[in-house]
Amino acid sequence: MHSLGLCDRATAPASPATTSHGMAAAIAGPAITSPTDSSHVCPSSSSAVVAANSPAHSESRTRRILGSLRLSTRRLIVLAAIVMGMRIFVGEASVVPTASMEGTILVGDHLFMDKLLYGPEIPLVHWRLPVLKSIHRGDIIVFRYPKDVKETFLKRVTALGGDRLEIKNGVLYVNSQPVVEPYAVHHAPVHNPLESWGPTVVPEGKLFVMGDNRDNSSDSRDWGFVPMSNVIGEPLFVYWSYDAPTARWLDENPGHRISFYASIAENFFSNTRWSRTGMLL
Repeated sequence: MHSLGLCDRATAPASPATTSHGMAAAIAGPAITSPTDSSHVCPSSSSAVVAANSPAHSESRTRRILGSLRLSTRRLIVLAAIVMGMRIFVGEASVVPTASMEGTILVGDHLFMDKLLYGPEIPLVHWRLPVLKSIHRGDIIVFRYPKDVKETFLKRVTALGGDRLEIKNGVLYVNSQPVVEPYAVHHAPVHNPLESWGPTVVPEGKLFVMGDNRDNSSDSRDWGFVPMSNVIGEPLFVYWSYDAPTARWLDENPGHRISFYASIAENFFSNTRWSRTGMLL
């Protein structure tokens, strides 16, 4: 909608001569208006349209659009840098796809992991920040798998460098002392080979780790010790837990993944383990 402006013409006051000799003035003819009197000129609406479509106006509008895009781009870059920095140096979210820690951590638990205290690595240069937290027996840690550092594992520390470790009939002994493990889950009979293991001495700078689900865990009993330098963090809490089998979490087939995500959307409320939300580890 266009707004219309009214052009007011100024009216000059009548002179005495005109009043007294009105008839003569009428006979003499109409007064001549000077062409230089600009107060009687009303701007044309077409000239406003031309001004709006002028090259200068278009250029100004383009500059405003480009300025807005540059500002939005800078904001996105800053936000991405903050998110990336948080993920690299502070913590990150991850899902547990296997049952090796079952009893403490379930398949489908989504965890927030603390990395800041464990000397996070600076990308590209592969330098690590100072480690601010010591690792103790019984801690749950996240580490790079010694056989393939591209993979990330989650286990519990059962022995440190210099410790003598042995398992007898399902009981863990460290330095000849039995360890009370209320978190350990045993399903197999005591004559299972995994229920008797060792003895062995953990080398300095290494860790011996096991899953809490002792009969269903691939850990140091299978592939050896974990270098301290492989530790990248520890889980802090469960922020979401969704009940689905291991096969669904590990299936990399694109079609199967889409189907799985669709099933999550459909069964979000019924399959979410609400009681585990916010659980500290």
